Amino acid sequence: MLYNYDILLQRMVAYMNRNKIILDLCGGTGAWSKFYKDNGYDVRNITIPGYDVRTYTPPDNVYGILASPPCTEFAVSGARWWKDKDPKLLKEALEIFDACMNMINICTPHFWALENPVGRLKKLRYEVLREPTLIFHPYEYGDAYTKKTLIWGKFNIPEKNEVKPEYMVSKKGYRYSPIARWFSNKEERQKVRSITPDLQKPFMKQINDPSKIIPIISHWYKIYHCP
Repeated sequence: MLYNYDILLQRMVAYMNRNKIILDLCGGTGAWSKFYKDNGYDVRNITIPGYDVRTYTPPDNVYGILASPPCTEFAVSGARWWKDKDPKLLKEALEIFDACMNMINICTPHFWALENPVGRLKKLRYEVLREPTLIFHPYEYGDAYTKKTLIWGKFNIPEKNEVKPEYMVSKKGYRYSPIARWFSNKEERQKVRSITPDLQKPFMKQINDPSKIIPIISHWYKIYHCP
C-alpha cells in the first residue's frame, strides 16, 4: 500500500513532538502557537479567562515559550492617551509582562520569544529586555502592510521574503494601512492589529538528520526555534 510522503512526514513529526510542551502565554486566539499544535506539540494556551499568567504554575520540561503580553498600555499608537489613563492599568500590564519573563526564567526553555509593538515597554523594562532580537514589518515576511514589531528571545532569525507594502491614501494625502479597509470598525481593527495573525500554510524545512527536525513558523510571523 502506497502512502502520501507528506502525510507520512507529518505523522512522523507529530510523533516526535508529542512530548514537547509549548506555553503560549497571553495567547488569546492561539494564532501564534497554531503551527506547533498542528505539528503535534503539547501546546498549552495560558490566557484569560481560563488561565492568568500571573498565577499559573508551569509544568516541568517546557520546550518552548511564546509570549504576547497585552500591548494596549505600551504601544506608541496610544501615547496621546497615556497621561490621562488610570495608572493602575499600566501597573497591571507590567505585572503581566513580569509574570511572562518570570515564567521564562523558571522554565529555561529550549527557545522563547516575546512580542510587542513599538512603544514604552522597552524603556520601562530595559534592564530585563535590552535590545530586541528581531525588528520587522509584516511586508518583510510576505504580508503587504506595515506594523513595526519587536521580538525578544532566544531563537534563530528567519530569512526574509520581502514584498512591496500596500498603502491607502486619505483625501488629505496621508498614507495608512490597508487593514483600515479590511476592518472599517475601529474596535475590530484594533483587535486584529493587536493579536498575532493566523499562521497559514505551515511547513517543515531544514531537516538536518532523521533525529533532529527543525520546525519553522511560516507566514510573515516566522520564528525559527533553536535546534
